[in-house]
Amino acid sequence: MSATSTPASTSIAAPPAVSTRWTQQWKELYEEVIDSGLCTGCAGCVISCPHDVIGYRHEAGHYKPYHLEDELGPTDCVHGVKGCTSCTRACPRFRHWETQADQHLFGRTRDGDEVSGIYKDIILTRAADQTVHELGQDGGLVSAILIWCLENDIIDGALVSHLEGGQGGWKAIPAVATNKEEVLAGAGSRYTYSANTLAYQEAMDKGLKNLALVGMSCQTSIAPVMWSRKVGKVGRPLRLNIGLLCSKSFDDAMFDELFWIKYGLRKEDVRKMNVKGVLQVWLRNGEYREISLKECHAWTREGCQMCPDFAAEHADISTGGIGEKKDWTLTIVRSDLGRAIICAMLEEGVIEGRPGDEDPAAIALLHKLAAKSRERWPKWAESEVHLGTKG
Repeated sequence: MSATSTPASTSIAAPPAVSTRWTQQWKELYEEVIDSGLCTGCAGCVISCPHDVIGYRHEAGHYKPYHLEDELGPTDCVHGVKGCTSCTRACPRFRHWETQADQHLFGRTRDGDEVSGIYKDIILTRAADQTVHELGQDGGLVSAILIWCLENDIIDGALVSHLEGGQGGWKAIPAVATNKEEVLAGAGSRYTYSANTLAYQEAMDKGLKNLALVGMSCQTSIAPVMWSRKVGKVGRPLRLNIGLLCSKSFDDAMFDELFWIKYGLRKEDVRKMNVKGVLQVWLRNGEYREISLKECHAWTREGCQMCPDFAAEHADISTGGIGEKKDWTLTIVRSDLGRAIICAMLEEGVIEGRPGDEDPAAIALLHKLAAKSRERWPKWAESEVHLGTKG
């Protein structure tokens, strides 16, 4: 497989091993991550909680976990006091999250040249099936992977996002896809947030055992952090991790407060969006509009303000539509599983592939945006995230 590969160099020291006496609980999670602004709203703590005492508001202005018990107030947990630590073990922003996930996935931590994370190959891909290609974002790769993996019994379901109210709505909501039709119902990018992990319980209720998680960068670190910190059975069904390149997502309030009030665009009329220097908007009546990204900044979701991971560095396969090849997906193959899936799909002709070197601007932009995202990680948080940046 033609590829651009990472340079070899010395990595930083391995992170401290996860102690068998891990004692950090909701109190530390609240103080160090949620209240501090590091929380991305990924909901890893929600699905890992064995006592169902962590709630989540999946709505504009929120997208954060909160505690349901009243006994000790919102900043502490009765079960945590008694020794439950599941929430901090599952959090992909708590303490040494990056190095622990790296060590578990790759057997080493990234070095200073790997601002986009550790990977094996970078290639350009697109779905060979015309319908999948057209319904998907850019090359339709993610949909193609999910459909192929379902048909080949690698997974029996995927945690994705659908649109509330079907294709007539625009609010992204967590969903489970178990067939081609349900996969294609979730095709395309939203640019507003969906904590796809919240569909986990629905998947368990359906008896699914082998899941793919499709998520933004923050969500793709959940599973390897869980595995590294030995959360327990909640991480076992997460077999395949597909990450979406992401510099930020916007609050749903943007539709009413910017699209409608300033531009007269109803969210119900939006058919597709993309980001290519501007926010591109296609309407159901065939019209095309552009909105300056600077105008959208005011609606940047709070959970994205300090997120350092543009490149979905802990996914098996990371994907995004950046660069000059507008109907191709930039594909970063990170794990052995990811490489095996991509190679098999290329061999069977399910996807088409080209060397990543054919779009050097896309690779340069990947690394530039990854470094830029890392620089917004605060100085008081874990320092290893800044490795390789100017900060």
